[in-house]
Amino acid sequence: MQLMEIPLKKMATGCLLASMAYTAPAWGQAKNDTSWKHEYRASATKINDLVHTKLAVSFDYDKSYMYGKAWITLEPHFYPTDSLTLDAKGMDIRKVAMVEESGNKPLKYTYDSTQLHIGLGKTYMGKERYTIWIDYVSRPNELKPTGSAAITDAKGLYFINPKGTDKKKPTQIWTQGETESNSAWFPTIDKPDQKTTEEIEMTVPSKYVTLSNGLLVNQRKNADGTRTDTWKMDLPHAPYLFFMGVGDYAIIKDSYKGKEVAYYVEKEYAPVARRIFGLTPEMIAFYSKVLGIDFPWAKYDQIVGRDYVSGAMENTTSTLHEEHAQQNARQLTDGNQWEGTIAHELFHQWFGDLVTCESWSNLTVNESFANFSETLWAEHKWGKDAGDEHNYSDMQDYIRSGESDKNLVRFYYQDREDVLDAVTYNKGGRILNMLRYYVGDSAFFQALHLYLTENKFKTGEAHQLRLAFEDITGQDLNWYWNQWYYGSGQPNVTIDYNYDDAAGKVTVHIQQTQAGHAFILPFAIDVYSGNNKERHQVWMRSKDETYTFSYTTHPDLVNVDGDKILLWTKNDKKTAANYIFQYKNAGKYVDRKEAIEYASRHQDDPSVRAFLLTAFHDRYKGLRIDAIDAINPENAEMVTAALPELATIASNDKEPTVRAKALEILAQVKDPSYMPLFDKSVKDSSYSVAGQALEGIYNLDQAKGLALAQQQRSDARGKLSETIAKILLINARPEDFPFIIETYEQLEPGQAKFESTDKFCEFLAQVKDTALFQRGVDDVLKFRNVIPDNENYAFARNMITSKLKSVGTKKRTAGDQAMADYVDKLLAQ
Repeated sequence: MQLMEIPLKKMATGCLLASMAYTAPAWGQAKNDTSWKHEYRASATKINDLVHTKLAVSFDYDKSYMYGKAWITLEPHFYPTDSLTLDAKGMDIRKVAMVEESGNKPLKYTYDSTQLHIGLGKTYMGKERYTIWIDYVSRPNELKPTGSAAITDAKGLYFINPKGTDKKKPTQIWTQGETESNSAWFPTIDKPDQKTTEEIEMTVPSKYVTLSNGLLVNQRKNADGTRTDTWKMDLPHAPYLFFMGVGDYAIIKDSYKGKEVAYYVEKEYAPVARRIFGLTPEMIAFYSKVLGIDFPWAKYDQIVGRDYVSGAMENTTSTLHEEHAQQNARQLTDGNQWEGTIAHELFHQWFGDLVTCESWSNLTVNESFANFSETLWAEHKWGKDAGDEHNYSDMQDYIRSGESDKNLVRFYYQDREDVLDAVTYNKGGRILNMLRYYVGDSAFFQALHLYLTENKFKTGEAHQLRLAFEDITGQDLNWYWNQWYYGSGQPNVTIDYNYDDAAGKVTVHIQQTQAGHAFILPFAIDVYSGNNKERHQVWMRSKDETYTFSYTTHPDLVNVDGDKILLWTKNDKKTAANYIFQYKNAGKYVDRKEAIEYASRHQDDPSVRAFLLTAFHDRYKGLRIDAIDAINPENAEMVTAALPELATIASNDKEPTVRAKALEILAQVKDPSYMPLFDKSVKDSSYSVAGQALEGIYNLDQAKGLALAQQQRSDARGKLSETIAKILLINARPEDFPFIIETYEQLEPGQAKFESTDKFCEFLAQVKDTALFQRGVDDVLKFRNVIPDNENYAFARNMITSKLKSVGTKKRTAGDQAMADYVDKLLAQ
């Protein structure tokens, strides 16, 4: 599963807080309840094992019901048993029977709305198979589940615009199983350590297409205008990975070694479907090669669902993506923002689907790998800088998450969805990347191959992963697993240097300053003198270590962690000259990134200003953007030196996102001489470039900017849409209100939405249309609720709450008590 990403900036300090996958405690749970700290979360005990699941389902679009019949084949795991307990949430259970040759034999059962307890009528011995038949109704909208910030709902089955009343939204059905929500639409043992083959017959209106796990083996037209599609999955997988999708989709087909690779998109996006998803066959080939295990399933399809409750989900052979995956041609000009997610979900087909975590405590063997795979893919497809950028960015997101007190393998948690967080994703991915460097690529991928081969179609945990690595490397790796998998936190270090030219020695003093134990760290220290580099492999085993190296020429740089892969925070006492040399000579992405970050804080130094100008032309687009963004607008000398360079970049850089960043700075200057550049750029095919240019125009000529905003609103997304909405907010007219609210709704949770919320709430105070007002308030509250509820993000949540309260207050002064009461009611929930 890929979670939503939230970048937020703490305005008081200017410190970037996060761009991360996150989660908060499940709704409705008392925050002061700490009893969970003493409840060990073991793997689910197996009394009965699922063997095969057959479903026959049809849908009532008026009631949002699903009518189902289930044939569930099971066997006792080991010990004899005369009973069966199935998870079945919020259903109407009509009949339960044992399937026998002579016919179905009714069985006694009790049902408490979450679990179905069935008496089997006799004792079955270990591995003695039997089949249960259940007639039931799933009523997901009547279910009252708890969700979390990671997965915002847990109904399992979702009817989207089922009656077609919203003309702007398609009618769809999709399911979401992780963590244990699929038992809201079919009875099962809803635990990750169960595996079952599957067959689903779906009866739907003939105008719709269907998608499920495995292969479509039969289609039958019915006399009532419906069609029954039969999907069959011959290989076992976990119940939470079952999937159904129904809707009016275009199906764009690719292939990999004769296997279907298809993309289910809304018809508007059919022309660009391959630009969004078309790298999938290449990804499959790459992952198959590095893992030494060819894609294990019969096909691989991807589908996009409206109003999805998370980012994406790796249902076996049938990944579901949220609607932001669908980008039009102008959005894709800036790059496919969903590519990393596509790679992430695909890698799950091995790590998560082929081998599944045996418990949610061990979710790292699913999600850490999928997170790490994004680095692998970026490195393979776009180069080492792109891979290192992803790795570094996710590392910083974890460090800023405020979750360093959590173990990666977590046997104590309040809610199972708590483990869907920056530790499991971001930190876990970095731990794998460090391990890759420590053992080497060949051993790393051979160990993954062994782990997958030994545990395929079964479950895995972190210790099984360790044993695979030990088998391949011949090393005892308990030290690594104990500190990174079964421990918490990361080292925080201070690094000092002392040069003694008379003795020809440099001393490097590294001190770990975190509370608690010392981390054991193997790494390289590179000593540079001109073009000569000497590498020294060292181990840090205590909190305070000193390393001494000899030299004949005074070093230009001593570069600790020369591979730049350690997960730590550091106070590195390098000089400006050291960092500039590091940028030019060490050369890795993080080497250059650190130099640019240093330059952002030291622009009073002429050598730093000169260096930063050269960084505007870094070979990697991400660092060009960082260098431009590092400009201190209050440093007149830096700004004066940078502007001519930025004007050239805004016109000529081959990357639209770099041109847009240069235009962003130029727009803030409000220099009329840049108006021709803005006029040219506002017509650019890139929304980012056009949006920044429009902001520049508005800053120089408000009437002209407003006119352009009104003209371009019909084809606006991304930065262009944000700029237009901001301009229309300032010049709010009643006829613009629907566009403004729709634009705010479409903003992904993050920095842009946070910065828009203040003005948006002021705008809501002017809205007289009750439906529009409530729609706007609902989305502001929805945004507030997905911001992590911890001290790092308290400023954001408190600001939004305060603004919502002010909306209610202003409405009272306008005499509209009903709207004020609506705000108060929501805030009180």
